[in-house]
Amino acid sequence: MAKPELMDYDKAIELFEPVLGFEVHVELNTRSKMFSDAPNPAHPDFHVAEANTQITPVDLGLPGSLPVVNEEAIKYSISLGLALGCSIAPSSRFARKNYFYPDLAKNYQISQFDEPIAFDGNVEVELADGRTFQIPIERAHMEEDAGKLTHVGGATGRIQGAEYSLVDYNRAGVPLVEIVTNIIYGAEGDAPELAKAYVSAIRDIVVSLGISEARMERGNLRCDANISLSPRGSGKLGTRTETKNVNSLRSVERAIRYEIQRQAAILAGGGTIIQETRHWHEDTGRTSAGRPKSDADDYRYFPEPDLLPVEPSTQLIEELRAALPEPPAVRHRRLKESWGFTDLEFQDVVNSGLLVEVEATVTAGASAQQARKWWTGEIARLANAAGEDAATLVSPQQVANLVALIDDGTLTDRLARQVLEGVIAGEGTPAEVVESRGLAVVSDDTALIAAIDDALASQPDVLAKIRDGKVQAAGAVIGAVMKAMRGQADAARVRELVLERANA
Repeated sequence: MAKPELMDYDKAIELFEPVLGFEVHVELNTRSKMFSDAPNPAHPDFHVAEANTQITPVDLGLPGSLPVVNEEAIKYSISLGLALGCSIAPSSRFARKNYFYPDLAKNYQISQFDEPIAFDGNVEVELADGRTFQIPIERAHMEEDAGKLTHVGGATGRIQGAEYSLVDYNRAGVPLVEIVTNIIYGAEGDAPELAKAYVSAIRDIVVSLGISEARMERGNLRCDANISLSPRGSGKLGTRTETKNVNSLRSVERAIRYEIQRQAAILAGGGTIIQETRHWHEDTGRTSAGRPKSDADDYRYFPEPDLLPVEPSTQLIEELRAALPEPPAVRHRRLKESWGFTDLEFQDVVNSGLLVEVEATVTAGASAQQARKWWTGEIARLANAAGEDAATLVSPQQVANLVALIDDGTLTDRLARQVLEGVIAGEGTPAEVVESRGLAVVSDDTALIAAIDDALASQPDVLAKIRDGKVQAAGAVIGAVMKAMRGQADAARVRELVLERANA
């Protein structure tokens, strides 16, 4: 397939105005599913299970099975709606969204259509240079997730070229909240960065609420990114595409940029944009066509006859409102002050999309500066090299454990980098990697003195130079000892011992 023509990004922004819209799906981490008592795979206790073992007749849509609404999921959804600045509907109801797909056993999805539980909100997001942008929220509605297809055969793992597909219904019925924005104007050239900042803000909100792990690589949080281009000055909306299930912050940013360049090239060449879903390919940095995008009428929505309306009491709503965590903008200011970061240091963390991980690492016992240093430095470097999100490589607790080994003198930064690579490779905890690879700092005086004596034997004039006041001459011995001990010597203790020998 020929590579699509792309327009230079700055030229595309000069000719067209990007118009955005986002649909973010958040898997709630309740213990059971949305409409059944099956274990919820989005809950930490039930992440890993054999295919088709976390199911009930309700999840499979078997005859005679009836759904029952999960009360905890209702509360989580209200909390999220309030955190998004939304009004909570005094009465909302579920509907049937009718369409066939192999992993949707009932041939319809229970969702909310014209009566969502939350509506008319607003989220403030911050760009890298400190500017803020208001994202209008149209609605946040409850629904159930579908199952998961695994395509076997072929080179890409996608349905194209696959020999057959397997269906796992464990995820069917997982409670979801879909957050839908209104049309977003005015992003201009910041559109890709704004997309990333918005999804990052949603992730921060749901994690702070404790209602989802929001791990994008696991599908806990997924973004459908809508983009259209309006010829500058025309006042007319262009035809939109919807890039489905983008599963990392980095990919959201790249997918928006790519679609702007792709659509601009087509429109400038006299072509037309097809209203369709598109798939993002992380390996090639491109989108590909999916299916023609359906409108609401195509789904034949009608009220779900097996479920009553959801009518939360005013008392419940106010109790949940009182329990809300601080808004992201307020939280940012608090963390910056408590960590003692400069504006540039804090913005470095925000821009990296790793604020949640840094905060969790500090909570786990690491200093703020060490947490920032490792997440935005070595971990981010390894993630970029692997084409992954940093949050997928290592956990905050593991980073905190690594920092603790540095603080207590077990590791130097150089050794810690080797330990980190072992942790990412799945070799165990930092302490286990230190043990298995034999990477601990050697601070035993007997071993160090033996290495110093060997180094001095080849540089007999060093002690005399030190006695003459040329203390920097000790560096040659320290370097030789560090090399001989593969970087595992305690350099500070080696220096002390060399100076003691000279003074003796």
